[in-house]
Amino acid sequence: MTARPVPAVVRWRARAARQGVAVLIAALALAVLALFDLITGPSGMTPGALWHAALAGPEGADRAAATIFWQIRLPQLCMGLIVGASLGLAGLLMQTILANPLASPFTLGFSAAAGFGAALAIMGGALVPLPLPGWLLTPFLAFTATLTATALVWLVARARGTAPETLVLAGIAVMFFFQSAQSLMQFMASPEVLAQIVFWLFGSLLKANWVAVSVSGTILLVCLPLLARDLWALTSLRLGEAHAAALGLDVAALRRRAFLITALLTAGAVSFTGTIGFVGLIAPHVARALVGEDHRLGLPAAAIAGALILIAASVTGKMLSQGAAIPVGIVTAVAGVPMLLAVILTRKGV
Repeated sequence: MTARPVPAVVRWRARAARQGVAVLIAALALAVLALFDLITGPSGMTPGALWHAALAGPEGADRAAATIFWQIRLPQLCMGLIVGASLGLAGLLMQTILANPLASPFTLGFSAAAGFGAALAIMGGALVPLPLPGWLLTPFLAFTATLTATALVWLVARARGTAPETLVLAGIAVMFFFQSAQSLMQFMASPEVLAQIVFWLFGSLLKANWVAVSVSGTILLVCLPLLARDLWALTSLRLGEAHAAALGLDVAALRRRAFLITALLTAGAVSFTGTIGFVGLIAPHVARALVGEDHRLGLPAAAIAGALILIAASVTGKMLSQGAAIPVGIVTAVAGVPMLLAVILTRKGV
């Protein structure tokens, strides 16, 4: 007697349940790592002291503990979660609209533009008095430069279409333009200003404060409902442009919307922290390994994976250095190389 085949709907429900459990486990791992990040640092404070500082609030009796927890570690943790999630989402969107598994949020020159804006702010602030304080001027010009790069690529896309190769070539041109302008400013800068520019380019959570958390978090929250309305369309596009067009989707309009959301997410992430590479490249592959190509779970999984990678880099940077923490951008760059090689070696057709 032969066994009856399992109905397709039963198999689909079982697979969806496994994928949901995988996302839940990743979220729990992120929560545990976030707690570990809070208690890790160069101050030498015990977990108990930090716990009491958290319960006492920002105006607690132990001013040193309150300052460390509420003004340093908690903003850095929140910023790491927001930036990691933003880069993870932006990376998945970029790989989807470009149909390229090695694309990242920086493929279209956004990172180079942010670096140019930051260098301009740091160098300009050192030469002439400006109305904005340095901690606000630098992210403002970095954000503005990123949106300028977005506009340049957008103009090319409007003139020549939104084909992946058009976007990539336009992005490469924009990237080299801003990199050359940034290099020129570094060459002209004084040693003190050059050191500030280089430190910003490292990518660090040490610049985090509650204003930065509020701005980056607001941008992320604005982008989430915009992404939610295109979940099915993005899944269809991931399966192929011909497949999406056969379903009646306006692929060009979808690419433009996803492109603008990617630019906003990336600008909000890197403007306050500096360049943090590989998170947006690796997180989408982790998400697809957990839940497959369905963006209904893929986008949450990419956000969680991005935050997990960045918080893990933060913890690693603190543990490897007894003094000041190693910038997360350096940690992700070092760890990202073997991860990228693993992606290349294990994926067919790359």
